Amino acid sequence: MSAALDTLVFPPAMSGEAVSGDPAEAAVLRAIQGVDAGLIVYRVAADRVGAALVFAPEVPLAQAMVMLPLCQVGFQNALGALAPPEVAVHLEWSGGVRVNGAGCGRFRAFASSDDAEAVPDWLVIGWEMPLWPPNEETGETPDQTALYVEGCADVDPGQLVEAWARHTLNWIARWEDEGAGPLHGEWRGLAHGVGEDVSVDGVSGTFLGLDESFGMLVRHGEETTLIPLTRNLEESP
Repeated sequence: MSAALDTLVFPPAMSGEAVSGDPAEAAVLRAIQGVDAGLIVYRVAADRVGAALVFAPEVPLAQAMVMLPLCQVGFQNALGALAPPEVAVHLEWSGGVRVNGAGCGRFRAFASSDDAEAVPDWLVIGWEMPLWPPNEETGETPDQTALYVEGCADVDPGQLVEAWARHTLNWIARWEDEGAGPLHGEWRGLAHGVGEDVSVDGVSGTFLGLDESFGMLVRHGEETTLIPLTRNLEESP
């Protein structure tokens, strides 16, 4: 049974607010207004689903940005639990989500400041995923897909938002108790493109993996360049 928009259930540390527009942009607005951390702003529409979580970091932005891969892993765990077992879900360092190898939605990150050494007033991590392709000519964009054409027609989008909240909260607790090690290992096993050629932030080369702060390591020739996770921040709308 499909979960009604006003009856989504979130863990006690979280609260929910349904919106009709972009959930990430709405969450940024709420964060600027001073809303409490733990708010999940979400949208469940006929053709897409999305949500965004407001954080109040207690560490500098460079460390707080770990919430981006953490929320990605929470999403993969949630979709993995709801989707048929043959559906493969992988994660891109820059925020993209891959379902059965094709792009299917993305994560975005916003913060009150882009100063990597300062503790931001707020941090917002949001995601959005298409349920159906924008047009019927799916063959025109073979590298892009939508959830319901990948064998996930029985995945209820409201339940996906709820499951993402639960799995993300579990990973936050593990991160607080055990540090970034378990998360690092989980993300590495889900990473898309490791060992392949990439071009990120003007740097081209082979994606070697991540450093301990989830920065991207790119080898070009004899040199290895570290691209910090803060490069994935977007300007606030």
